Amino acid sequence: MSPKQLILSLSVLSAAFLAAVSCSTTRVLGENEYRLAGNKVEITNSKRFNPKEVQSYIKQKPNSYLIGRWNPLLVLYNWSGTDTGKASTRFIRKMGVAPVVYQPSQVEASIENIERHLEYLGYYGSKVESEIAAKGKTIDVLYKVTLGKRFKIGKLNFIVPEGDFATDFFADTSSITIHSGDYLSEAELEKETERAAAYFRRNGYYGFSKNYFFFEADTLASRDTADLTYEVREYTRNQTPEMARKLEKYTVGDVRISYDSDLEFSERVLRDINTVKPGATYDETDINNTYSRLSALRIFNGVNISLTGRDSSSVVDCDISLTKSRMQGFKLELEGSTNSSGLVGISPQLSYYHKNLFHGGQWLNLSFLGNFQFKYNDRSIKSNEFGVSSSISFPEFVGLPNSIFKGPSVPRTEIKSSYNFQDRPEYVRNMFSLSYGYSGSLRSGKLFYQVFPLQAKLVKLSNMDPAFYNRIEANPFMRDAYRNHLDAGVGATAYFTTSTELNPRSTYSYGRLSVDASGNVLSLFDNLMKYNKAMGYYQIMGMPYSQYLRGELTLGRTLVFGKNDNMALACRLLAGVGYAYGNSMTLPYEKQFYAGGASSMRGWQARALGPGRESSESMFVIPSQAGDMKLEANIEYRFPMFWKLNGALFADVGNIWDIHGNLEDDNLSRFDVKTLPESLAANWGAGVRLDLNFLILRVDLGVKLYNPASDIEEHWYGPGSWFSGRDAFAIHFGVGYPF
Repeated sequence: MSPKQLILSLSVLSAAFLAAVSCSTTRVLGENEYRLAGNKVEITNSKRFNPKEVQSYIKQKPNSYLIGRWNPLLVLYNWSGTDTGKASTRFIRKMGVAPVVYQPSQVEASIENIERHLEYLGYYGSKVESEIAAKGKTIDVLYKVTLGKRFKIGKLNFIVPEGDFATDFFADTSSITIHSGDYLSEAELEKETERAAAYFRRNGYYGFSKNYFFFEADTLASRDTADLTYEVREYTRNQTPEMARKLEKYTVGDVRISYDSDLEFSERVLRDINTVKPGATYDETDINNTYSRLSALRIFNGVNISLTGRDSSSVVDCDISLTKSRMQGFKLELEGSTNSSGLVGISPQLSYYHKNLFHGGQWLNLSFLGNFQFKYNDRSIKSNEFGVSSSISFPEFVGLPNSIFKGPSVPRTEIKSSYNFQDRPEYVRNMFSLSYGYSGSLRSGKLFYQVFPLQAKLVKLSNMDPAFYNRIEANPFMRDAYRNHLDAGVGATAYFTTSTELNPRSTYSYGRLSVDASGNVLSLFDNLMKYNKAMGYYQIMGMPYSQYLRGELTLGRTLVFGKNDNMALACRLLAGVGYAYGNSMTLPYEKQFYAGGASSMRGWQARALGPGRESSESMFVIPSQAGDMKLEANIEYRFPMFWKLNGALFADVGNIWDIHGNLEDDNLSRFDVKTLPESLAANWGAGVRLDLNFLILRVDLGVKLYNPASDIEEHWYGPGSWFSGRDAFAIHFGVGYPF
């Protein structure tokens, strides 16, 4: 794109942006309707009180905004016009967001809500008034809040039943969250009752709840303080004194576990996993832990734990009822892509799982994958890849008894193995791998981890194309990446998510960190190995071992919004880096990073981008670009269309780089902060998703905006070249969301 064309394109985009900003957001409103533009809370008599504390109690919320008071989805909805009989109008409205129509009755309801909440927080006699400001067809509502009087707690008196309960109560007084001098607040009293009730349920008091607590505040004894009586009674708030019953500790009686008669399952495994033991003092934590552990086996569709107290006895019986799920099945995944140069890629994967292999919750996974690339206008150019992998997971930390793990999760032991065969025009590669490790979850199943103290991989290359061989021999970094080698080390992965649903329907965030270290233990035995002076490395079985550190971090957040929570804005940031040292000059090819594909930079096919500004014309007939470092950012707007079809608009920015640089490209591939802006690739695109609830099928069209490759004349792709023959777009087919 010439400077003149670039200026013209930017002018058009700027004009469109200004038009979107200035476009009416009230065009679709009726004659006596107004759009609620904003709510504001003003505290008239305090600078310390945060207005956000009551903001959520306003009944009617305005449309959300992206920048200032601009919401492009709201503008889009108003572009649709008022003729709902037109198909185009209905389609545009589905993509946009309707304006919130102001309702006066909701203001009065909000005032009541806020005043009630302020009293709950301990501000007695608060007043809330509203001021309505109209401008054209929009309305802003100001809620002016005058906070009421607060009382500090004076004397704090405890009244509790005598006996063992009193002993347990006063043993916990250091944990009580309300004290003399604190402000009196029903909210704080409620928190204390929930905390204390949970404490007693963990210490034998079966069925104990916050309803056994009673509070009485005396505000007459002093002008600004309130004496507080903290009382525990032997009957609840919805009972009468005649129904009182001594508060006693319970012990666990019978523990019965039942499951479907046609399910073969090890009684020993169930006993090890179950933490509710006969004769033990009742502890609610044991119930929750047992539920979490049994659910984590993924063998049972239903886990039901019922407790029954015996009449005239402080004994509680426990019945655990388990309903089996489907034990085995198949899963098919498919990704495909093509671009304007005629390169086609197809990646099928078939998996088989068995969740109860040895009748003790052992998971077996078998996976068969393929990756086929070819040019439909030149079938002589092709690449074939086949792979098979297997893993078995045991519901225990092999070598240690489950009894030493007290929490809701028991680590699992995993053994994995795989074989991969790849036949490319440049070489043939065989790869064998084996790993042994442990996995589990923390924080109520929202933090997952995998730790592999042993990861080993053997890579053998053969049938190397002479021209390719000569080229990598002249470049030590390339030669080091494409050679037979042994990769042995350790690895760990941690994944955190705020939602454990398979297909979340509400806003959630997630993060994933993986770290690999290889060759460090082997390097301790260098003196026992043969040293290859010509190549400069130690070798085992005639081949070098790899030595490197590698880390990758992914952060993501998906905002779900819309009238029926059917729209989303998904964002992702990804950063990865690997560093070779010691016995290696560069990372092994299979550990290097790549960009492009159905879940990455969608304007490019997989491995077709980078590294850095390196020429897209490389030694590979089929793209196989890789680097030591990766940075990528993605954003995607998802919206409903019709039936089960949803649409998406997206943009991706990123690239891969080498750390050491490439001897042949004048460091065009090397990462440099100074040249980072001009080495970042960018694309935009649109997609269609078929949402079948249990499965999402996806087609994305990614279009290049900026290509940093050094061998092209125009790095920017304007509208006139988006669908030209400049290899300007790629089409991807996939299963599930890209991120």
